[in-house]
Amino acid sequence: MRLAAFLLLATAAFPQRHVTQGRAQTITENLYKCPQTVNNHRIAAVGRITATDGTVLTVPAQTAYPARPTADLYNECAPSAPIKPVIIDPDGELITAHIVADNYFELYVNGTLVATDNTPYTPFNSAIVQFRAKRPLTYAFKLVDWEENLGLGTELMRGDPWYPGDGGLIARFSDGTVTDHTWRAQSFYIAPLNRPADVTEKPGNIHDTSALGRVHPHAKKPPCQDKCFAVHYPIPANWASPNFNPQWPAAVEYTDEEVGVTNLPAYTKFPNHFQGARWIWSANLVFDNLVLIRKTVP
Repeated sequence: MRLAAFLLLATAAFPQRHVTQGRAQTITENLYKCPQTVNNHRIAAVGRITATDGTVLTVPAQTAYPARPTADLYNECAPSAPIKPVIIDPDGELITAHIVADNYFELYVNGTLVATDNTPYTPFNSAIVQFRAKRPLTYAFKLVDWEENLGLGTELMRGDPWYPGDGGLIARFSDGTVTDHTWRAQSFYIAPLNRPADVTEKPGNIHDTSALGRVHPHAKKPPCQDKCFAVHYPIPANWASPNFNPQWPAAVEYTDEEVGVTNLPAYTKFPNHFQGARWIWSANLVFDNLVLIRKTVP
């Protein structure tokens, strides 16, 4: 009864959030199987979990995979497919983007889905995306830090089965747009948590978890294991639309060392393709597992 009363109080105090606890039920065993044996290939499973208010949620995220496969600069699992531009406007500007995401991305341009990451989890790949579109251009990414313990935001790492993973995105577009702090970013799935109150809402639509630490090795690993909590926020239906006005915090820039990509071939082999771009995410690289990021350029 004490736990139930606590959860009821937390949900009442934060009406815009959904709180879950424990492991989700697996509904998809694996979205992608690498066709050959490679190092560090992880299963991209999908789960379903019911929040304390009865809301049924998909974890780590509801995705469009594999609706818009991309070409790849680098992919250990399969040879690169030909580049096929997505036509939003036939008389629009032809733009090429180079993208690396930890772990999964979807790219929308002016509200149209133009790319889904070829490998939802690992091994890491770098994508080439092309599209034709008229200005102004609204770039919108759905980003997922995948998980092995569905609903808990944790994975196996260095022998630790309850390791809270981290994310990251870097992208450079041929129109000169790069990922940096001028983008807007918001978190929608935060885990693992010892208690829902570890996330506090603050003015400016901030989902504050600063007390937990935001990058490894400073992030505090919660001891709750398969009893950890998660906090989820509903995603606006029109979040990728040019007409959506996100009152979100600024994206946060991270170093190669903080993201852990100094030895990542999909990134390090192609410095010219990412020149001037920065790794970005929401304010917490470790605990924020589903993040939306946007920028409109004239």
